[in-house]
Amino acid sequence: MLEKLKMLALRREDLETQLEEPGIYGDAEKLRAINRELKEIIPVVEAYQAYRKAESDRLAAEELLHDPDFRELAQEELERAKAEIERLGEELKVLLLPKDPNDERNVIMELRCGVGGEEGALFAHSLLRMYTMYAQSRGWKMETVSLNETELGGVKECSVLIEGEGAFSRLKFESGVHRVQRVPETESGGRIHTSAATVAVLPEAEDVELEIDPKELQIDTYRSSGAGGQHVNKTESAIRITHLPTGLVVECQDERSQYKNKDKAMKVLRSRLLEMEREKQDAATAAERKSQIGSGDRSERIRTYNFPQGRVTDHRIGLTLYKIDAIMDGALDEIIDALVTADQAEKLKNGEMNK
Repeated sequence: MLEKLKMLALRREDLETQLEEPGIYGDAEKLRAINRELKEIIPVVEAYQAYRKAESDRLAAEELLHDPDFRELAQEELERAKAEIERLGEELKVLLLPKDPNDERNVIMELRCGVGGEEGALFAHSLLRMYTMYAQSRGWKMETVSLNETELGGVKECSVLIEGEGAFSRLKFESGVHRVQRVPETESGGRIHTSAATVAVLPEAEDVELEIDPKELQIDTYRSSGAGGQHVNKTESAIRITHLPTGLVVECQDERSQYKNKDKAMKVLRSRLLEMEREKQDAATAAERKSQIGSGDRSERIRTYNFPQGRVTDHRIGLTLYKIDAIMDGALDEIIDALVTADQAEKLKNGEMNK
C-alpha cells in the first residue's frame, strides 16, 4: 500500500508540473483529463502526507520517552500519533478501493408502478417527487424524458435525466423494488395497503462508447398528451424511437421541440443499449441487476416506507429511520451514506484494494 501511495504522490507532482506548461491551456481535452485525474489523486495524496506526518510524530515521541523531563508529555503525544496513524490507515484503505468508472456520470432514472394498482402509481409519483427534491438539494439538474400518468396523478412509468457531479455514485444504490405501507387516499375504511414501485438507475452513456446505425432506428412522431387525453400541444413534437435489432422503445414528449425530444430519447436509448451490452459481457452483473429490480412484487424489496409507523427501512443493511416525512421530502443522504459505507466495508472484506 505504501509503495502505491508513493507512486501517487509522484504522479500528482508530474500532473501539477504539466499544468504549469504554457501550451496546456490550448489543449482543452488534455487539460480536462489532467484535472479529472488530479481530482481523484489529491485526496489520497493528502491523506498519505498526513499519515507520514503522524508517523514522524510517533518516532519523535518515542525518542522523547527516554528524557525523564518530557516522558509524560511524550507518552501523550505517542498515544495521539498512534491513534492518528490507525485512523488514517483505515481512511487510506477506503481511498484506495477501486473506483466505479461510472460514478461521476449523469443518470437515467426509470420509475414504474408495481403491484397495488392506482396506489402503486401514486407511490411511484411520491418517489419521483422524493428524487426531484433530493436532486435539488444536491444542486443537480433534473429533466423529464417521458411521463405516463394516471387520471389521479399517479405515475405508471417515467424516465428522467439527472445531471450533476457524482450523480451515479449516489443514486446507483436506489435500483430495486420500493415497498409502501399506508392508507390510500382512495380507501374509505382506513385499511393499510401494501404496494410497490420499481426504480432502475443507469449511467448515462457517452456518444463515443456506442455507435448506433441510423438504419436500425424507426422514429415516429405523435402529439404529446397528458393524463386523461388532454393535449399538451397541438404539434407532433413527441418522439418514439424503436431500436429494431433489440425491440427497445423509448418515448419523449416533455419538450415542445421535436429536436429536443429526439435528443433526450436518444440519450435514454444509448444508455439502455450500453447497459444491455454490459450485461452480455458480465453475466454476474445481469443476475445482480435482475435481483435488484425484480418483478415489482411486494416481497422483492430493497426498502419499505411505512407511513403509519413513520419509518423507512432499508433491508439490505438493516437500517431503520423514523423520519419518513423528511425522507419523502428528499432527505436521502443518511440512507445513501450508510449504503456507501456498507459497500466500502464489503469491498475491504473481499480484499478489493487497488494493487
